Amino acid sequence: MLMLLAPLATFAQKFGHVDTQSIIESLPDYSRAKGEVEAIGKQYDNELQTSQAEFQRQVEDYDKKKSSMNATQQEEKEKALQEMANRIQQQAQQSQQDFQKAQQEKMQPILNKVREAIQTVAKSGGYVYVMDTSSGSVLYINDSISKDLTAEVKAQIAKMK
Repeated sequence: MLMLLAPLATFAQKFGHVDTQSIIESLPDYSRAKGEVEAIGKQYDNELQTSQAEFQRQVEDYDKKKSSMNATQQEEKEKALQEMANRIQQQAQQSQQDFQKAQQEKMQPILNKVREAIQTVAKSGGYVYVMDTSSGSVLYINDSISKDLTAEVKAQIAKMK
């Protein structure tokens, strides 16, 4: 008798799906964090462009004066330019790392809030599995088995404020 009821229990499980990207983009916190991250990225880009422009100016200056320099002066200037190019490359790498860190710091609280709301809605609704449709990993959803919980998660986040 138990073996006959086991498949029925499997079908009785509730599945849901959410569009986390839609949820995240609807949050005012996201718009604010996105603006802050973009400002940080622009600042890093401006600093890097300034360094690259200065490097380019020095290369052009060297090219103009190269013929009037002796071999030792040329070697010293080329070494200085190479060191400057290396510093710019290191600056670019550091800026990228700092940008990613800032992005994570700004977005992590938002992601945590969404995850918490999804868990609350899933637990209160008795769902055993909630899939994220925005990640592209769900190819098909049978709406008779899976319920879209996106609106409920948005409502839960509104309650959390």
